[in-house]
Amino acid sequence: MDIWDSWWVLQFMQMLGLLSFWISFAKFRTLLSRGFGFGHNIIKGSCKAWIFFPFNLLVIIASLMSLILVLSWAYSYAFPSSHSVIQSYNEIPMIENLLVQSNETLKPNVSIATCNVFEGSWIRDDSYPLYDASQCPFAERGFNCIGNGRKDRGYTKWRWKPKNCDIARFDAKRMLEKLRGKRVVFVGDSLSRTQWESLVCLLMTGVEDKKSVYEIKGNKITKQIRFLGVKFSSFDVRIDFYRSVFLVRPGPVPKHAPQRVKTTLRLDKIDDISHEWIDSDVLIFNSGHWWTRTKLFDMGWYFQVGNSLKLGLSINSASNTALHTWASWVENSINTNRTKIFFRTFESTHWSSGQNHKVCKVTKRPWKRTNGRDQSPISDMIKKVVKKMSVPVTIMHVTPMDAYRSDGHVGTWSDNPTVPDCSHWCLPGVPDMWNEILFSYLVPKDGVN
Repeated sequence: MDIWDSWWVLQFMQMLGLLSFWISFAKFRTLLSRGFGFGHNIIKGSCKAWIFFPFNLLVIIASLMSLILVLSWAYSYAFPSSHSVIQSYNEIPMIENLLVQSNETLKPNVSIATCNVFEGSWIRDDSYPLYDASQCPFAERGFNCIGNGRKDRGYTKWRWKPKNCDIARFDAKRMLEKLRGKRVVFVGDSLSRTQWESLVCLLMTGVEDKKSVYEIKGNKITKQIRFLGVKFSSFDVRIDFYRSVFLVRPGPVPKHAPQRVKTTLRLDKIDDISHEWIDSDVLIFNSGHWWTRTKLFDMGWYFQVGNSLKLGLSINSASNTALHTWASWVENSINTNRTKIFFRTFESTHWSSGQNHKVCKVTKRPWKRTNGRDQSPISDMIKKVVKKMSVPVTIMHVTPMDAYRSDGHVGTWSDNPTVPDCSHWCLPGVPDMWNEILFSYLVPKDGVN
């Protein structure tokens, strides 16, 4: 009924407007005819025109104003102002509006469930870094850029600031107490090892007796070893790293395979050391940097599913299949009531194209723009697979935040300065921020989950 009532009102207003227009037009026509007579009378010196002319003009002006007011009222009735529309929508308790309001009123260190901690910017903070890599026995020499001769230390002075909240500053003692009696496991490639080293060094700052922290098997930190585990004996905490760059299992070459096939990657089989990951309280995965032609096809690695060799399968399709294998394993093997699972997305590299090869140019400050490096097909793939999983997995979408940090790479300040490196990160540096975000997830302020 309201719609029809509005229609009749509009019809009435239109009729009233036409009537006003007709009156105005009639008066205008009369005025026009009298105008010629007025000019004639002026010439004759008649004074009557001076009396009737102002009166007729006043009537016409009033009629025109009535017409304008009527049309304006009708228009505002049919097309309410944006303020009125917004007001009417706000009367409906929509979820989207509630989310917007909550984001606008966020306080520092609120629950990260209400804030996208990966949307923000890097800000200068001279209170960083949080540790000295030269004083941490678990920081790999190749990542200790200052120890390898890097003079500028500005790259260690940046803190990630989310747009609508703050990340709690890393508190080593609080983290150790939260993890008391627990086991944290990192699984992935060398960039996962970097985050593992960063977390161990951060936690070391909260331990008085440094000798109470040791590698379980007495191993030194090396690039190729498949397992490294550090025990914080005073807190009964273990921080482990397992090297599994593809997450799925390498396998032997099938019979009658082409000569170029040196190794196969079983896309339908999880890595054979996966049983070591199950008994954990926090499980952090990463993968992506080895899914390239140079790491696979150029080295004789090809894909296999079941007993079938997939020579024509693209790397992206293979990676997607491997991620689904990983997801299925997590859903069927991990007790998510006990274990919190994270998957860190692809970390931006900052190689540039030279005349004949890639060039590594490490800047002194972060980039002001991401220059397109905030996007990654691998990261998109990870997010898409995780979104469809039946168990909770937290995505640490570090791709956009890392895209700015052209200053944070190892460059030539490694244990092999003849080989530039724009993939790995200096320690202390960018990986510390990943662990501060991890801290915010594991130790939310005031017990808010």
